[in-house]
Amino acid sequence: MLGRWLGSKKATGAARGNPLAGLTVPRTAGVVSCRVLDPVNEVVQQAEFVVTDSSGRKVVSGETDPFGHVMATVPAGDYRLAVTSEGFTPFHGSVTVVEDSHAGLGDVVLQLSAPPQLPAPGDWEIEPNHTQIAFTARHIGLARIHGRFNTFAGAVRIADRMEDSAMHVVIDASSIDTNVQMRDDHLRSSDFLDVGRYPTLEFYSDRFVHRGGTRWGVSGALTLHGVSRTVTLDTQYLGLGNGLEGETRAACRATTELHREDFTLTWQTLLARGIAVVGPSIGIEMDIQIVPKS
Repeated sequence: MLGRWLGSKKATGAARGNPLAGLTVPRTAGVVSCRVLDPVNEVVQQAEFVVTDSSGRKVVSGETDPFGHVMATVPAGDYRLAVTSEGFTPFHGSVTVVEDSHAGLGDVVLQLSAPPQLPAPGDWEIEPNHTQIAFTARHIGLARIHGRFNTFAGAVRIADRMEDSAMHVVIDASSIDTNVQMRDDHLRSSDFLDVGRYPTLEFYSDRFVHRGGTRWGVSGALTLHGVSRTVTLDTQYLGLGNGLEGETRAACRATTELHREDFTLTWQTLLARGIAVVGPSIGIEMDIQIVPKS
């Protein structure tokens, strides 16, 4: 068992500076806790933790607080604690929780993980069968609409220095798909995307900024509805892999938020109560795989 017993709830609750002071814990339960640090003993904020039982079922999960603490009240029993954070090797530990007691693992020090290998310099292209460009928008101020674009093409030129790389993506506006034909026809009309006048959405980026670990910012110009604006994709690089036929491929996940009025998509259609049919912002989520250009 990892950690140490810090005494009963009453004893520890009375101890000066004890984080469990005043905490009400059911008699059949106990508290598991630790503090998460990096290799230079700085606290790791917003590290994700998961406590699972002996059968591997998740019991509780969350994030470390601003002081790096993990604290969870669980029924008495044997547990596994997993702690993960961007740029660090995951931590896995075991702990036994006794009724009406506190099981503390002390300081958990996360070790830096090796960054995934970057794609080789050269020309790559988006592999459409394993790529998805999706969006989410608020509908009439209530539910969310989820959709995607089904037809697109893109190329990425990986430079010797990753920061000098460039990406160009073209999306067929008429391929918008929310799984409702009537709604899709309306979105293609002059009330919304006006695909007759603006048949494509286009993104061109020549700025890749490393944000640490596997995080990158990919900034460039997005042309939508005849208007170009600078947007930044918050990108997580997932690394290299091999397809079924042995071909090398690289993968990433990217998100951004668009404000439709920035692209003159005013869409003044309102309901009787004055609520806009489509909300002011649109969330974009992309899962992208690229392969070397043949």
